Amino acid sequence: MKRVLRLSWVPVSSDRSGSGKTKILVMKWSVETVHDPAMISGRHVVRSHEVTRSDTLRNPAWLKRSVGGRLVAVIGALVAVILAMTALSHAEELGPQTPKPAEDWSLHFQSTGIFQAYPGFHSSFRSPSGLPSGGEGRETVSATAFLGRRLPWEGGEFYFNPEANQGFGLNRTFGIAGFPNGEAQKAGFDTPKPNVARLFLRQTFGLGGAAETVEDGPNRLAGPVDVSRVTVTAGKFAVTDIFDDNQYAHDPRTTFMNWSLWEAAAWDYPADQKGYTDGAAVELNQQGWALRGGWFLEPKRANDRDLEPRFWKRYGAVIELETRHELVGELGKLRFLVFANRAPMGNLQQAVALAAETGTPADIVAARRDRWKAGFAVNLEQAVTDDVGVFSRFSWNDGRTETWAFTDVDTSFSLGTSVKGTSWSRPQDTIGLGGAVNALSQAHREFFAAGGTGILVGDGRLDYAPEGIVEAYYSYRVVEPVSVTFDYQFVANPAYNRDRGPVSIFAARLHLEF
Repeated sequence: MKRVLRLSWVPVSSDRSGSGKTKILVMKWSVETVHDPAMISGRHVVRSHEVTRSDTLRNPAWLKRSVGGRLVAVIGALVAVILAMTALSHAEELGPQTPKPAEDWSLHFQSTGIFQAYPGFHSSFRSPSGLPSGGEGRETVSATAFLGRRLPWEGGEFYFNPEANQGFGLNRTFGIAGFPNGEAQKAGFDTPKPNVARLFLRQTFGLGGAAETVEDGPNRLAGPVDVSRVTVTAGKFAVTDIFDDNQYAHDPRTTFMNWSLWEAAAWDYPADQKGYTDGAAVELNQQGWALRGGWFLEPKRANDRDLEPRFWKRYGAVIELETRHELVGELGKLRFLVFANRAPMGNLQQAVALAAETGTPADIVAARRDRWKAGFAVNLEQAVTDDVGVFSRFSWNDGRTETWAFTDVDTSFSLGTSVKGTSWSRPQDTIGLGGAVNALSQAHREFFAAGGTGILVGDGRLDYAPEGIVEAYYSYRVVEPVSVTFDYQFVANPAYNRDRGPVSIFAARLHLEF
């Protein structure tokens, strides 16, 4: 690939009568990238310019004969050349870069340790599933290797992520719907437990046109790709690897820890107890938008480790449209997600009716059969400056059936901001502040009030109020691969119960990644 500077003078008649006696010389310049100098179709204009109006060089007879006219022409040409050479020297900023060689292997690693604790709080009663009111401390540790290999055919990639986890969330990951530790999986272990987190293939089909460079990263091989492309991902991975992304709040290992902030909490996304599933996703990417769709396995039973292999009978389907925009000179993205899950979920109203007939606590198992759960999520990320960004999510599901895989939330709204430390000479540090409100449908409230239990909450009795959460953190970069985060969360009405709380939760996070 070469960059070529092209200059040309184009005479244009300015005489409206059509006599052609008065003409304008318009100088045009352009910086072009030429993949093959012998092929005009291989070039891409990086930046071009026309000298017009205020810098027009009129071409009456004196321009041809006089020294002044020639001097004006020479000066104009020099100005155009200087402008063009400036564009050429900044071509990397103004247009497509020379593609970096595609790498064949990728190896990355992360390890995250989180310790959380809370002091005693007010509670008018005790509950087996609720947070112990006397206070508690818990820790989680994870370690993941990200292995990637480019396959021998064009666009093919293979990824493998062995992982080990240890520990539990507070109260063994029960008691708060918007749980405060995103690393606290619902299948915890007292000793390190190895696991295959991801094992999948990715196939990219380029559609031609402009290209961009994918940077090396976890589960990402560096190399040039077409901006216009179709990507197919199939195997074992997390649905949230592809859907509901947000650069300011999506990874509890580096940003916000609370489940209601790093994810759309009312999206009951398909996953086993550890947060992974099997399935396939297809993405069509264009310059200003992307469209994604996926089909994934659901657990055999609610919050189960085993997945139902009959993908044609029970499944989770999701579609997401992402639009990219510019607001006051800063980039942003808006995502619209809809989902439909099919699984043997219990109907909440039927469970309440059966409990009233028998005089026993509501039991969702007795009301289970194949049913649908549907909903949507709206996800915004918007840069305010190079160092400040804001995010917001709103998610909702129909609230007629039990939660099957994620957490007990039917409606959720979150809002927050992320600030880099450039202004205080700590550009690798980050401050985050966010809040969320989670709510239940009327059927879900009645179910918990009748003694029912869900995946994370169920106190046996309920004086309902929405669950409110505020989280603030400071991530401090110690050295290049290591950061330490100090985190505080305030939870009002944990598990939607105004008879308990509020709770203040303090955390420290140590994260290593390379």
